[in-house]
Amino acid sequence: MISFFITLFLVDWWIGIGKRLGFMSKDMNKPGDVYAVESGGVWVAVGASFGILFLVAMYRYVGGSNYYIVELMALTTMLFMASFLGFLDDILGWKKGLRVWQRVLFAAPLALPLMVIKAGVSTMALPIIGVVNLGIIYPLVLVPIGVLGAANAFNMIAGYNGLEAGMGIILMGFIAIYSYIKGIYYITYTSIIMAAALLAFLYYNWLPAKVFPGNSLTYGVGAYYASLVILGNFERFGLILFTLYFIELLLFIRGLLNGVYKENYGIPNEKGELQPPYNKAYSVTHLTIILIKKIKGQATERDVVLTIMGIQVLIGLITLYTALYKII
Repeated sequence: MISFFITLFLVDWWIGIGKRLGFMSKDMNKPGDVYAVESGGVWVAVGASFGILFLVAMYRYVGGSNYYIVELMALTTMLFMASFLGFLDDILGWKKGLRVWQRVLFAAPLALPLMVIKAGVSTMALPIIGVVNLGIIYPLVLVPIGVLGAANAFNMIAGYNGLEAGMGIILMGFIAIYSYIKGIYYITYTSIIMAAALLAFLYYNWLPAKVFPGNSLTYGVGAYYASLVILGNFERFGLILFTLYFIELLLFIRGLLNGVYKENYGIPNEKGELQPPYNKAYSVTHLTIILIKKIKGQATERDVVLTIMGIQVLIGLITLYTALYKII
């Protein structure tokens, strides 16, 4: 509740501030000059952090215990760092912000909170090879790769009203269910806290959006997702649940091979119907537009968002089933 209402209040306040300051961006999937306030996702990080801190305080003052205080403080620090990096990119200007090498450089320290507490378990079960103890390589190499990879990957399926927040809620929901079944309750709590903050943000971000998430949300939620998976020690579950983002990466690489640095947006007509922006599909969003047009004859932004979210729910159900019954 704290996470939800703090985010709800701060995003509403930010919309008013953003309009007065002119900190707005064009909504690319709508015809005409439609604008919304940029970078509202930073307040999701603030709201979720307050929720986590209240959780720690309740256990400390009421229960008299340091309930996973090291892990939860590391998680909160990482979330702030990732959201600040995204916010920095947002305020420097869309397409004028940080260059790719600068993003990599500034993003490098994001995993430090998890690295210093030696988060996760270094033994992993690999196909054919069996159980392998990676030792110090896991916290110092694989953890940073996981956090940075997820932060950037979550930023790739974006650009539509409600899409990023909706996908985040779904991912957090499946982590909450799986961790609850496995008895890792502090992961359950923290995933629900983030889902609550995202739900509050979605209230203002749903079509037609009054506020955009910006990289401050995508970097933060992506890194948060990876952190929960690492802390909960269910990397295989997290990787399979993230399947749609691996497909996005393959399509992105396809674009680069064809000399296209893709944009996810569709091309809206005067009725608000979307056309694919390229002759080929270089994003999950492009594939979705093509699929919906073949089925319905026309595709709208709402159709694209609900379809992608529906696919993610399906992937989540399959992942949950295979994980619980140890099929893979």
